[in-house]
Amino acid sequence: MISTKLTELLDIDHPVVCAPMGSVSGGRLAGAVTRAGGLGLVGVSYGDAAFIDEHVAQAAAAGGVWGVGCVMFTFDERPGLWDKVLGYAPPVIALSFGDAAQVHKYVASAADNGSHVVVQVHDPEQASVAVAAGASVLLAQGAEAGGHHASLATLPLVTAVLDVTGGEVPVVAAGGFADGRGLAAALALGADGVMMGTRFAATEESLATAGFKSHLVSARTADTVNTRSFDVVRGIPWDEAYQARSVSNDFTRTWTGRDAELAARRAEIEPQWTAAVARDDTSQRAMFAGEVLDQIRDIQPAAQVVHSVVADAEKILAGLAQRLAGPTPAA
Repeated sequence: MISTKLTELLDIDHPVVCAPMGSVSGGRLAGAVTRAGGLGLVGVSYGDAAFIDEHVAQAAAAGGVWGVGCVMFTFDERPGLWDKVLGYAPPVIALSFGDAAQVHKYVASAADNGSHVVVQVHDPEQASVAVAAGASVLLAQGAEAGGHHASLATLPLVTAVLDVTGGEVPVVAAGGFADGRGLAAALALGADGVMMGTRFAATEESLATAGFKSHLVSARTADTVNTRSFDVVRGIPWDEAYQARSVSNDFTRTWTGRDAELAARRAEIEPQWTAAVARDDTSQRAMFAGEVLDQIRDIQPAAQVVHSVVADAEKILAGLAQRLAGPTPAA
């Protein structure tokens, strides 16, 4: 068993976190990861009352150490939904994508509700804000991640965030992790665990559609693209500092880099796009996935993912320790 500041703080068995992916990480997936000894997070994302009542309630009923993930800048625009989330008393709340004022506001509110608060950061300055706000855990997300991310790569970002925290706050690495090698590497850097998204999207319990899961298995890392097109067509006001990595398809090939034109024609295109998503048209829908796609070969139960990642990391770390110790002297 691998013990870190993260496992000790949250009282979980394994330093493995399931990313709170919108429309992918539901109550069933979060519960499966939690039962396997990791931290399962429900992807509340932008906030939807019906989704919260179904999936957060499901995770809460399953018990254990579970949590929710919320995108801060959108909760300001949806009165009442934050209180709905807090009403389920999640042991952990993971916050992402907010300005300094929003970080302070939501960290304080979540902490007052009795939750451990994870704050996702993308540069050392954001890390300093999160620490000052009282975050329980920092999540350093690099540009290798699927979905929305900034520009710094994971390895230098994690080390920079560790320098900010000085070991006082657990740091979880995200962006580019899918197996035990990644967990071992993150721990070697000094991180206290990893968050994985794409690997958990490709599990039996995830809410990803059949078409989406098929592409997670068949697509390769070279097939991904950074794009703002899915945000523009949905009318979601993302800061231009962030793009979203997705498996490329006809929609991204048509609209990536043409944000202004897509925005101007949104009234025409959005209904067609929404209808395509409803029928799981993978030539049009978003299929957010990270640079780990080369490592995804199959759909697995979430518990198998957790256990294999940890077991492989333990073997790698033990082997590394043996190598560094050098050969055993002859008797």
